Amino acid sequence: MSGFKKFLLQGNLVDIAVAFIIGASFGTVVTTFVNWLTAQMPESASDVFTNAENSFGAFLNAVIAFVILAAVVYFLVVTPYTKAKERFFPDPEPGETELDILTQIRDSLATR
Repeated sequence: MSGFKKFLLQGNLVDIAVAFIIGASFGTVVTTFVNWLTAQMPESASDVFTNAENSFGAFLNAVIAFVILAAVVYFLVVTPYTKAKERFFPDPEPGETELDILTQIRDSLATR
């Protein structure tokens, strides 16, 4: 069970799943926007003010569904995943960087 937990928390499996879900939902938003936009375009110049077909409601519905889905995914998947990852695999304490070592060498050479 610990190997499975390590697989889930260390890999990019959750990131890929979240990206897939959000991407599919955003694809719906784009599709409904394009449908709404093409419904607004008249077929001829005489139809500029007489086009009664309006699918803006479908676009607005897709945007609201996307926002709700994004909130659900964030609060029910991303936040618990981040907390579990920090708990089981904490970031190591930062040690001396190469710049710190070079600065120490420079300072010791300057004092000579």
